[in-house]
Amino acid sequence: MADDQQLQTLLSRVALADRKAFQQLYDLSSPHLYAAALRILRTPSLAEEAVQDAYVQIWQRAASYRANKAQANTWMNAILRYRALDLLRKHGRESSTEQLAEGDLPITSGEAALSDIQQDLQQCLDELSPDQRRSIALAYVEGYSHSELSVQLDTALGTVKSWIRRGLQQLKECLQR
Repeated sequence: MADDQQLQTLLSRVALADRKAFQQLYDLSSPHLYAAALRILRTPSLAEEAVQDAYVQIWQRAASYRANKAQANTWMNAILRYRALDLLRKHGRESSTEQLAEGDLPITSGEAALSDIQQDLQQCLDELSPDQRRSIALAYVEGYSHSELSVQLDTALGTVKSWIRRGLQQLKECLQR
């Protein structure tokens, strides 16, 4: 992704309805946002829809962006994440309804099981070091690459990779208990 200052400048121009700036913003940031959407949705067509919805929101809300509150790429990633999660919820409900109508799924209380899994995951995340937890969250929730994390955290690339690798190993071991 482009540097934050460049994205901030483009967002300020987009806030003034500058279509050329919006095109540049899209060209610079769409591969990163698409990759993040694909990680959440796991379906290319849904990821494309999430990215399109996110850019509509970015166009409409560019004037509300505040550089002193968040970096531009973080702000855009947050918009994308909300759009992707909305699609995931919508798609999940539609799939469940279709499958239940066809009699493929037994009716169970999956919410209780999901709550237990979330609690177990949170407990395991709490056992990680702050650096491991932050690196994993930025990589797998925000969609940062290892090299982007290295820059973001002002830490050597090898160190970031180690934090993530060891953190994931600890999570796996913890969740298997």
